[in-house]
Amino acid sequence: MAQTVRSPGSRPAPSHVANARPATGSLFATDGRPHPLQEALMVVTGVLGVLAFVSAMFHNLHLLSSWAGLVGLLTGAYGQYISKTTWQRFAFIMGIGSSGVGFLLGMAHGGLFGGVIT
Repeated sequence: MAQTVRSPGSRPAPSHVANARPATGSLFATDGRPHPLQEALMVVTGVLGVLAFVSAMFHNLHLLSSWAGLVGLLTGAYGQYISKTTWQRFAFIMGIGSSGVGFLLGMAHGGLFGGVIT
């Protein structure tokens, strides 16, 4: 196996690499650069996911939960596609999951247009 799990610092950084960082061993290690678009999409996906999940618990809020869930799924999918770090991917998966649950429960309670278009 070419890739094995090693403890942090067990392998010295190559001398030919400029500005080599030592291994931190953290699951949520970042690359040290700002990613404003990804972070904004993380916040939007998280807020929409919580909104969809909570509003899905109420039968009469199916329009809110289904639309918030759908938009949360779309923003989360795009954010997952352009994410750069493990932390961002983790946050996107949490937002996508809660958006998906809210979307599906909203669809079960009446859908995107239930009661509005007859």
